[in-house]
Amino acid sequence: MRKLKKAARARGERLHHSLAQDIGARILKGEFAPGALLPNEAEWCDAYGVSRTAVREAIKMLAAKGLIVSRPKIGSRVQPRDSWNLLDRDVLAWYWATSDQHRFLANVQEMREILEPEVAALAALNHTAPQLAEIDAAYRGMLDAATVGDWNTNDVKFHLAILGAAGNELLVPLGFLIESALSNMFAFTATHNADMRKALPLHEAILNAIRRRNAVAARRAARILLADTNTVIGRSRRSAARTAKAGRKR
Repeated sequence: MRKLKKAARARGERLHHSLAQDIGARILKGEFAPGALLPNEAEWCDAYGVSRTAVREAIKMLAAKGLIVSRPKIGSRVQPRDSWNLLDRDVLAWYWATSDQHRFLANVQEMREILEPEVAALAALNHTAPQLAEIDAAYRGMLDAATVGDWNTNDVKFHLAILGAAGNELLVPLGFLIESALSNMFAFTATHNADMRKALPLHEAILNAIRRRNAVAARRAARILLADTNTVIGRSRRSAARTAKAGRKR
């Protein structure tokens, strides 16, 4: 399929990665339900115009992410949803692109509310001078951001820097895994916020509390920022519901 090959070249990806992305998105959308047997190698080759090598590599990639299980002489079958590695960067990106965005954001927010206040408190207690400088640099990147893209990049850096400053090595890999989720969330909230710079004082409050090594204040400031994000998401959800209702009346 020339379109798939062109998309792979445009994204600078190997062909098997683009193939895995396309099949993975179809699984996440429900086109191939859990338990369903997927087309065989020859059928994928014919459908996408790719080699068996590309198909095999794509299938290996999807199996590693928990989306499918492949058995010799049986084929590839879609795994139950609870086997999917939704914290994998690729799977998160496909999930975001194919799911109800407000449901996705609600799930991300629940995860953030469990983690971020305590992570901020730990960062206040445990950060080193270079780690504090990294948080400060990300905040200043937000302060100087000229575009939504620049803002989002630095917003993600801000939260990941706090995670790194918490002093718990087991948390660091989690940050890299949820980077995609944060990027999508911040892109959404920034574009649905009349003035994204209104969130600057909320980020600054977290930074200052960490700088003062005040764990209680850092935890509280993180919760206030999360509440503000919930407000933006709720406003967007209500707006979307009104638009859908008006469309049904026409």
